[in-house]
Amino acid sequence: MKNEKHTIKHFELSPQAKAGIVIVNMEDQEVEEHDVSNPHRDNHCQLMVAVKGEFRLNIDFEIIEFTAPALICVFPEAVHYVSEVKDPKGWMISFDPSLINKEVLQLLENKFNNPFLLHQESVFFQQIIILFDLMEKVQLQDTNSYIQKSINSLLNAILSLIAGELVANLPAEKGKENRSIAIKENFIKLSKEHFKIWKQPAQYASALSISTSHLNDTVKSLTGSPVSAHIQEASIMEAKRLLYFTEQTVKEIAYEVGYNEPVYFGKLFKKITKLTPLEFRKKFRDKDYPSPH
Repeated sequence: MKNEKHTIKHFELSPQAKAGIVIVNMEDQEVEEHDVSNPHRDNHCQLMVAVKGEFRLNIDFEIIEFTAPALICVFPEAVHYVSEVKDPKGWMISFDPSLINKEVLQLLENKFNNPFLLHQESVFFQQIIILFDLMEKVQLQDTNSYIQKSINSLLNAILSLIAGELVANLPAEKGKENRSIAIKENFIKLSKEHFKIWKQPAQYASALSISTSHLNDTVKSLTGSPVSAHIQEASIMEAKRLLYFTEQTVKEIAYEVGYNEPVYFGKLFKKITKLTPLEFRKKFRDKDYPSPH
């Protein structure tokens, strides 16, 4: 119906996820728990290792195209879908992020770029494949608490291995520079969690136990943009999702992303995207995206 309000489909972990983790083999012919070809978001993380195949995905309006081998990681709340897959082989793990070591999870959120292309001859690739294969085999065993602990340990081993590979490819970070990067990354994490309510840089500085000026100087020196711009960008990203994937009005979306003045929101949206909210909705619905209806 024309006036029906459409929402972004939001999926929880599959009932097959014992103790918050499930691994699925891409060659398994069973029907998916939900339709991954339509835009949706999850309340959990998804980690995919593609051993073979060609893939085309969309994650928050960014088209990701690659040929295996590669890793893909989708974090909670990101709107995503698979638009094309050819001859896939590999595994997909869905898991509750609360089960993961916080330091490892934060490093993945800050440093992981999709797709993470792999080299088939590398030791890292061989280790990843061994662990995914072992995890699938362990999952097939009769379930008891110790089997689930084993699966949890294997997942953390996989993620820690990936984190180690990410760190190994980063430039050396020491002393003051390392501290600055930690401040920036913690701020970005907070902005994604609280952008709807925390609109002032001082609120983030308080949460990080530093001065507002120190936070702003640090973030701007590392990203080129002030704290306020990052807060606005987090709001605008959520607004984009709602504009495309729902039938909410611009006014309703403004309120939902934390702006009580729709006119101000409209001006801010155009300043950042170069389009009005309605222009964005019209333009992107004519592009390479499945219909939200």
